[in-house]
Amino acid sequence: MRILMLSWEYPPHMVGGLGRHVTDLTDALAQISVEVHIVTPNLHHGASEERTAQGVYVHRVAIPPVADRTFFPLTQELNSALRHAALDLHCRIGGFDLIHAHDWLVAPAGMTLKRFCHAPLLATIHATERGRQQGHLTTDLSIQIDRLERLLASEAIRVIACSHFMAHEICTAFDTPREKIEVVPNGVVIRPAPFDSDEERLAFRRRFVRDDQQLVFSVGRIVYEKGLHLLVDAWSQVLMQFPQARLVIAGVGAYLDALRERAQRAGLADSILFTGRISDDERDRLYHAADAAVFPSLYEPFGIVALEAMAAKCPVIVAHTGGLAEVVKLHETGLTVYPNNVDSLAWGIRHTLAHPDWSQQRATNAFREVGARYNWQTIAQMTVEIYRRVCEEWRYVQRDALPAATLQYTSAYI
Repeated sequence: MRILMLSWEYPPHMVGGLGRHVTDLTDALAQISVEVHIVTPNLHHGASEERTAQGVYVHRVAIPPVADRTFFPLTQELNSALRHAALDLHCRIGGFDLIHAHDWLVAPAGMTLKRFCHAPLLATIHATERGRQQGHLTTDLSIQIDRLERLLASEAIRVIACSHFMAHEICTAFDTPREKIEVVPNGVVIRPAPFDSDEERLAFRRRFVRDDQQLVFSVGRIVYEKGLHLLVDAWSQVLMQFPQARLVIAGVGAYLDALRERAQRAGLADSILFTGRISDDERDRLYHAADAAVFPSLYEPFGIVALEAMAAKCPVIVAHTGGLAEVVKLHETGLTVYPNNVDSLAWGIRHTLAHPDWSQQRATNAFREVGARYNWQTIAQMTVEIYRRVCEEWRYVQRDALPAATLQYTSAYI
């Protein structure tokens, strides 16, 4: 089976969970003999053509010369370039069994290639603009993104959602029939412990706290919907019980300066460290060194960061919202707290720090759950089964389809 995969993110260009998802999924698909060709913008100086060690074919497309480099016009110009590159690849290698597009950023290319390549389109919608904006489409950009998400959900033969929460959101936001949506969770790679000894772990931990201090960690894109302003506000309550505790927040994003200023105004600058961007290795070491990991999102389609913490046996506290509520089971694999509630969040952190034995037992349960349910081998097999069903449905539809004026029909998306 030969798959064309369209993604805005792929290493070395990584912004959020989408890029990690595509990377790990394609590696796992290649390991079960699926021929995967990723077509992606070359936004971070990667090789134009590459075959990875896992056997994934990567085709990075150069940014075309455009006068307007603001975000939405750039995405549209790059979609045109992605489409041309994919069509050239289609001609060179003899076509694809299926096109798999990830999110609105590659929707125009996916929709036109469906017709030019005479191949079925499958879409994974990782999040929606309506969800990110708490239901309010107040800018032209949000309206345009929402329009593309709706078109993508309509044009795809099937849609993959990463959680039941997201499946419901796609249904209600885009009037997509529920039977058209497949739920396939994100996965995580369980990596070896990053420390050879407890002494090495303690030496790393001492870069952030003394041995008698508690270390709490949060990582991800620093944007409003991640709820980190709630974590800053809750930290004063945590310090009332654990005055020596320290909070480390890693990541970059549009909300970072505002978050730093919020901590400064609250007099918390000495107990909250903002590291900025960190490597995956540094992130894993912090998970293994921390006493707890906290993810207080207002909107979270899945919450892959929680899985990463669970895979490192780090106790987790998450907001009971979106996909996080499906991943973390209260008092079994972590603590869930009321979303958008500072007092509840502070309780969750204090409880975790006050009862380390209970917290570690939950972390052990979570580690087992991750290995059983969220491994990429299982997820790749689920994805291949969907590929097969989509191809069968496409053949059935095409058998009775009337000839269409492809170029005229697709011009609306170009």
